[in-house]
Amino acid sequence: MPLPSFKVHFGGPDRPGALRDLLSARVAATPVSGSIDWVTYYFRDRPLAGDLASARARGVQVAVTMEARPRATQANRAVIDRLSPPEALGAGLRPLQMFKQRLHEKIYCFSHPVPTAFVGSFNPSADSPEEFPDIVSEIGDHRVAHNLLVEIRDPRLVHCLLEHARSLHRNGPWLPLGLGPRAVRDCDIGDTQLHFWPRFGAHPVERLLKRYGAGSRVRIAASHISNRASVACLRRLARRGAKIEIAAEHTERRVPRAVELQLAREGIAFTRLGADANVPMHLKFVLLENSEGRHAVFGSFNWTAQAYWLNHELAVITRDDDVFEALDRHWTTLRQPAPERGQP
Repeated sequence: MPLPSFKVHFGGPDRPGALRDLLSARVAATPVSGSIDWVTYYFRDRPLAGDLASARARGVQVAVTMEARPRATQANRAVIDRLSPPEALGAGLRPLQMFKQRLHEKIYCFSHPVPTAFVGSFNPSADSPEEFPDIVSEIGDHRVAHNLLVEIRDPRLVHCLLEHARSLHRNGPWLPLGLGPRAVRDCDIGDTQLHFWPRFGAHPVERLLKRYGAGSRVRIAASHISNRASVACLRRLARRGAKIEIAAEHTERRVPRAVELQLAREGIAFTRLGADANVPMHLKFVLLENSEGRHAVFGSFNWTAQAYWLNHELAVITRDDDVFEALDRHWTTLRQPAPERGQP
């Protein structure tokens, strides 16, 4: 019996370290003949970096492409120093430093036991032992944050993601969609589409939202909402009669109070999560339903101008029922009182 094309894995204050440990276990399980290809934004977890160095030492092909200077500019320095020597990853590590742009994608590809790619919102953002608590306080500890990784097993989608990761490692930053020989290319596989940034033209998620209106239900889990164009899109959607619910990050730096008030004035149900346990709400997904069917959207993308126009980002749009139902169940869990979800 074939494996499902997708499996959704969640992290949060009720399951600390689950996503980090998932990646570590997959690294350990990759045999000598295998390969590991990662693209990530924050990478501060030196024990996990050590796992990758050990995999390479036993003969696994390991390539890691990561942001050289993220928003917290020195956050990734310890892992870069750990993996740069020839006896660690050497040329297998590619820190990218770009003007204005950020490498914000999170893609973790493994060749074994079957070709698989994990994509979503998780960064290995915390170290152990933690020598710089001020950094993790600023960016958040993703071991306990509300997060997800979707395990993709469809060989066509895995191939697209792996080729994308290897091109970034080999060639560096991509050009916007359609420009030049190294331009980012979207991937359409039946009921699932991969959308990459930087790109020009209509935002794929907003383009999808335009198909929804009266009688629709739209649920958005978002860590960042600040882009005026995004807010305007959601307000128009509400005025067309869609029922919209938003679960957002609790800090006003990531979701300003003014944005919350603008959306609430349109009748959009708005909830902030994570303040009770002081953990980041870093989930990034959308659930859409109308009389014609259902879509689920997930990836690294934020509702910010930086994500729209500059960053390297990924959004997956799918009609897969397993993905929709897993996210639907998790949405219900998120809305339960904090004591029922446990503490970090």
